[in-house]
Amino acid sequence: MVSSCFEMAPEISQIKEQLMDVHKRLVKLIPSLDKENIDILNELKVISKKTSEAGKMASAYHLLHLLLPYTNKCDEIFSAVRSLSSKRTGALIVVQREVRIDDWITKGTPLYGEITSSLLNSIFHVASPLHDGAVWIHNDMILSAANILPLTKKTYKNTKLGTRHRAAIGLSERTDALVFVVSEETGQESFAINGSLYPFKVMS
Repeated sequence: MVSSCFEMAPEISQIKEQLMDVHKRLVKLIPSLDKENIDILNELKVISKKTSEAGKMASAYHLLHLLLPYTNKCDEIFSAVRSLSSKRTGALIVVQREVRIDDWITKGTPLYGEITSSLLNSIFHVASPLHDGAVWIHNDMILSAANILPLTKKTYKNTKLGTRHRAAIGLSERTDALVFVVSEETGQESFAINGSLYPFKVMS
């Protein structure tokens, strides 16, 4: 339900609070930068971590608003992403928005099932024959699984992107689809839209 979707994303006040904490720490730290104090390095690590967390919170907040007009099952999707992330199970979930994606994917196995967290978890279980490729969601239905997406041709300096991430970016370059990615190596949750990839964190 929509109400539970909002419970899985941070409120704008939480993001502001996190950013204000970063700001206060920076204001306090700057005058001390020229002093020989190793604690400065520890504080910089804390600030870096808090800034990264604020970025993920902001991404989750905007993600919800990008998703809500196109499905009423965002709670099931978020729940599945959180579960898959905790198990470090790789996943690729495409939510079709205004632009049809038919011409940009190699279609996999038709399912036409209602979106549930349990079904998504089952699809991406490593023992499932459908776990490779992407799930295709339109409105409140899983249309198919094991779909193959076009890979981006972009190169990224100092960043190694796996096939799932390159596929997510590739489809988002060609359509307005919203593509969720869960990293098999790290469990990191990300989403791609308009050719860019954003890490985010679903609230517990």
